[in-house]
Amino acid sequence: MLFPNNIGEYLSIDELSLSKGELYTFITNKKGKSKQGTMVACIKGTRSEDIIKVLEKLPLEARKKVKEITLDMANNMELSVKTAFAEATLVTDRFHVVKLAMESLQHLRIKQRWIELDKENKAILEAKEKGNKYKSMRLSNGDTAKQLLARSRYIIARKPNEWTPNQKQRAKLLFKLYPHIETAYKHTLEFRSIYENTDKLIAKERFSRWIEDTIEKELETFYTTANTVKANFENILNFFNNRNTNANAESFNAKIKLFRANLRGVTDTKFFLFRLHKLFA
Repeated sequence: MLFPNNIGEYLSIDELSLSKGELYTFITNKKGKSKQGTMVACIKGTRSEDIIKVLEKLPLEARKKVKEITLDMANNMELSVKTAFAEATLVTDRFHVVKLAMESLQHLRIKQRWIELDKENKAILEAKEKGNKYKSMRLSNGDTAKQLLARSRYIIARKPNEWTPNQKQRAKLLFKLYPHIETAYKHTLEFRSIYENTDKLIAKERFSRWIEDTIEKELETFYTTANTVKANFENILNFFNNRNTNANAESFNAKIKLFRANLRGVTDTKFFLFRLHKLFA
């Protein structure tokens, strides 16, 4: 489905499953605010060849209007919008970039939890062999080591000023037992704080310094994040031009998911798309 009249200067592109895992690509106008006039295109599938083929049916003059498009780090999306909207600036969504760093931190926590689980299993076996009953070591807040790591999931996802008194106590124990997690946590906070800048040049310098620190400190869990930032550096920095994100696309997706849930799923895809057209196009 194509709606040339809904094209604006600032667009978003994202994918969404409508039913049975079938993905559709949606291009939306930020000014539409997830209401009528929002949907620019709805394309079945996520292959760049299919998306380009459909988008090129839009009038060239309309496509030239587009100044900026926000997207995630999927290569197919980048290729599609580069080809269809050649004059538009591509902006990698900040939340997807920050999410990478957060996932790297959580991966370290989960890895340490598996180590503690292995230690506990070995201790249980040794106790059984000796005919003793195994008793877990409790920390000052009543947690075992594996419980501490499991319950710290939301702690390390937040900034220190957002912690409750119990979370502060748990964080203190976590960082005392696992200093490498504290180092990784501070490294993640440093990464997140880059997006608080309004100056593109300062942001560029800080991203470069963060990547250098990752390598110098041998923080292996962040290597993938650092390499991804380097690979998408230009698009990531474009965020600092207008500070636009893909939040409107996520809001649009949330409305479709709610609509789908209210209908108890999608049985007739064509009719569902017809309804989306009436609501959002």
